[in-house]
Amino acid sequence: MKNKYALNTLILVLLMIVSYPAQATDVTGSIDFNSAYEWRGLIFNDGLVAQPSIDVASGGFGFNVWGNMDLDDFDNTLEEGKFSEIDLTISYSIDIDRLSISVGLIEYLFPNSTSHSTREGFLSLGIGVIDGLSLSFDGYYDFEEVDDYYLSFGGSYEFEPIKDLTVCGGASVGVAGEDASPGEDGGFHDYKIALSIGYGLTEKISVAVNANYVSNLDDDVLGDPDVNFYGGFGISYQF
Repeated sequence: MKNKYALNTLILVLLMIVSYPAQATDVTGSIDFNSAYEWRGLIFNDGLVAQPSIDVASGGFGFNVWGNMDLDDFDNTLEEGKFSEIDLTISYSIDIDRLSISVGLIEYLFPNSTSHSTREGFLSLGIGVIDGLSLSFDGYYDFEEVDDYYLSFGGSYEFEPIKDLTVCGGASVGVAGEDASPGEDGGFHDYKIALSIGYGLTEKISVAVNANYVSNLDDDVLGDPDVNFYGGFGISYQF
């Protein structure tokens, strides 16, 4: 019943965004295929996954639906060809000079699992240091099932070596509260190094490949991930 209420509420927000007067509405659909499903240093599937997403934005308001479909069974613990997770996100973003601020709410749904749905509030800050170089801070607080926080500090550099080709490299460090970590303690949780290369095929269609390395920082907070290296490719379309 709670999941149905959350879905209906977020659909209502989507309709409000689409009908928001005097504002252009941007809609982007995408799908990524990755060799693993990693989230905050945790590996939920060490095999192939498909991750479709649709994003709607208008006047600073945003609505996103993201899903993870397992194409591999992860040692017979998952159902192939079914969604193990669907995330619904509402947000509001503003830009002040080089500073970007975003606040919002995420609803995590697990349609084919005994895991309970949960909710997080978040605050994201991004600042452009120089052209192409930016720093970020993301803070999340789960107030439903976990009742604890996760913080991420990162930086990235993006450049365009040739027209329509974008290269982006970045790194981040995560810190988790005691109840938000799978280990005995809270503290430094994980770190990640990522590289992505995107190319605009047309004004509306783009493709990208990515490569990632992820590991833990403290065995008492997060054990060694089942996978350190993973990567994939994706395609997106702007309606």
